[in-house]
Amino acid sequence: MSGNTFGGRVAFVTGGGSGIGRATSIRIAKGGGLVAVVDRNLDGANGTVDLIGLAGGRAVAIEADATDEGSVNAAVATTAATFGAPPVILVANASSGGGDDPLSTSVETWDRVMVGALRSQFVSARAVLPGMIAAGHGAIVCVSTVNALMGIGDDAYSAAKAGVVNFAKNLAVRYGQHGIRANVVCPGTVQTPAWTRRLERTPDIFHRLSTWYPVGRVAQPEDIAAAICFLASDDAAFVSGAVLPVDGGLTAGMWRMGRDLQGD
Repeated sequence: MSGNTFGGRVAFVTGGGSGIGRATSIRIAKGGGLVAVVDRNLDGANGTVDLIGLAGGRAVAIEADATDEGSVNAAVATTAATFGAPPVILVANASSGGGDDPLSTSVETWDRVMVGALRSQFVSARAVLPGMIAAGHGAIVCVSTVNALMGIGDDAYSAAKAGVVNFAKNLAVRYGQHGIRANVVCPGTVQTPAWTRRLERTPDIFHRLSTWYPVGRVAQPEDIAAAICFLASDDAAFVSGAVLPVDGGLTAGMWRMGRDLQGD
């Protein structure tokens, strides 16, 4: 990522305090972007800003709940006041999970996941769109998951993330006339802090999951950040409405079945 890739453009990254959001914020800043690191966890956001500062970039930490319209609108206003311009890059990354078997998932859990994983994307896009329209350009990258593309459990989360895919496509169609692009990345398994509790129960979980991936490993946050930053950059100027699996080949075919058929 060159130092001029984002040329002083203002980026608004939700869930920027850890994992994919942190890696993306750092990469945008290294590319010359001015980054609003937005997270419910202000300590996490400050940690990301500190790392960006050490790398010579500019960023501001903002505490906000990506599901709350007033909170996000205030965060966008703070971003514009800090950098002297509204965001023209949105990385809608903040999310929440849960909700598996419908027979054991309560309506309350289903609704909570829909709010955390889908409404958060709507609220974030709604907040930044006026500034992008006024600027005459913008890039929105929604973070979904391979769960949106096939059935692998976590039913509520998967359904919400499938909604993210369709929402981004509609953004691309509706706002392309204003110079605004919208795309989606669908990561596979990513080694982030979200897995901490699972790792405590199953220390070898990433090794076990790696056998499902043709590339032989799970992702690091930087793998996903690289794809996000491509879609947010001018290198993807003619890419809009795209859904990019960043999954080490997981959704390309039945890798483990093929190995079993071949007797490997």
